[in-house]
Amino acid sequence: MRLDHRVILALDVTDPSRARTIAGAVKSDVDAIKAGWALFLAGGADLIRELAGLGYLLADMRTAEIPNTTRLIVEQVAALGASGIITQGFVGEDSIRAAVEAAGEADVFVITEMSHPGGARFTAPHAEEMARMAIQAGAAGIVAPATRPDRVKALRAIVGSRLILAPGVGAQGGKASDAIAAGADAVIVGRAIYEAKDPAKAAREIAAEIRSTVPR
Repeated sequence: MRLDHRVILALDVTDPSRARTIAGAVKSDVDAIKAGWALFLAGGADLIRELAGLGYLLADMRTAEIPNTTRLIVEQVAALGASGIITQGFVGEDSIRAAVEAAGEADVFVITEMSHPGGARFTAPHAEEMARMAIQAGAAGIVAPATRPDRVKALRAIVGSRLILAPGVGAQGGKASDAIAAGADAVIVGRAIYEAKDPAKAAREIAAEIRSTVPR
């Protein structure tokens, strides 16, 4: 993943036409577009292929399955053109490794700790262990919460030079520059961009905040 802006759009909308419009507007101002199950179910495989054609598509299928089922899902998503795929870490190293092997040339990112309040209760206590499993299994990086920069910092110490993507900026209360300063490589932003009057401008403003506060 090439990180020129250090911003990834979480395209969490369910109107395919709106998704196309937003994606087209911001594609030059973000490093990737993240699409999850809601958009996949609303727009189908054809829409995912279309979005993949715009640039780096991060498919947030967050597989939480046994290794064989994980492999089947990841193979299908990679075939649609996804450049990156997100999977859950709590399923264990065997399932993470299955995702990495099935992804082919696509990157695999492992969720170690989720950004919502419940994530602090259930995923945080095991985040360091999941981060180690991600590295051992050959993942490109992890997902860690922008809402808790101290946790990003702790996980950076474990994953070394692997990428950290940090969701939770904007609507969930996380601040982009704080997450980057703590060690994240990029932030994942949804509503603060796609609900803005001018999504491209909103994306540029977040990137500018990062550059002004945490120069590369």
